Amino acid sequence: MSDWLTTLAELDTAGVPHVLVTQVEILGSAPREAGAKMVVTSDQLYGSIGGGSLEFQAAAIARGMLGEGQRAPRIEKSILGPDMRQCCGGAVTLLFEPFHPAAFTLALFGAGHVARALVHVLEGVPLRLLWIDERQGLFPANPPGFVRVLSPPDPLTAVAQVPAGAHVLVMTHSHERDFQLVRALAGRQDLAGLGLIGSQTKWARFRRRLAEDGLTSERIAEIRCPIGLPGLKGKRPAEIAIAIAAQLLIETSEGE
Repeated sequence: MSDWLTTLAELDTAGVPHVLVTQVEILGSAPREAGAKMVVTSDQLYGSIGGGSLEFQAAAIARGMLGEGQRAPRIEKSILGPDMRQCCGGAVTLLFEPFHPAAFTLALFGAGHVARALVHVLEGVPLRLLWIDERQGLFPANPPGFVRVLSPPDPLTAVAQVPAGAHVLVMTHSHERDFQLVRALAGRQDLAGLGLIGSQTKWARFRRRLAEDGLTSERIAEIRCPIGLPGLKGKRPAEIAIAIAAQLLIETSEGE
């Protein structure tokens, strides 16, 4: 794998916004060949398009795009003459491609009506979604690009595959499966949040069982149930999904 591809993958995984700068055309003489690439973050440069004033100005343009949150690609042309203190005498065309990685990761256990409505509602939100259900046939034939589907025979085995820092929502077709998943997920200390769909009555039963299993009252209190923004009382899957998405977006935007 090319170094720039490795860098892009690492920055994306780390959630660091960046701009890929590519020298797409050269007229005359230039320090680097067409196709040379540089990756720019707010405080780092990876690779080179030839150094000097050209590279300095390109980095400034890229960082300006990041600072303004620009998402559309941009093309700039530069003459490598005295004004840039470069004596090559040629001209280069640079392509700037900004990348803004997902703001957060959501692991969703269950692919029923509410879960499918929630995935639809979240389209266009900058997130990664790990979607887990043993019933493969419930997933759409072509899931959105931000979705990764897992369909193990036992969803409990997917608990270990939830990445650190993820928000997790549990809404399977079985109350007992919900409990098993919540119990397993509550044992992880590296998750950003854990929520369970259900009524106050369901949660009262779960709280009692979790306490009997040795979970501390502090950890139990960190689990959200019911889930969804209070005040949105609709019962249709789409209405429930909107309430859940609203609560999730409020929580993930805190501290930004």
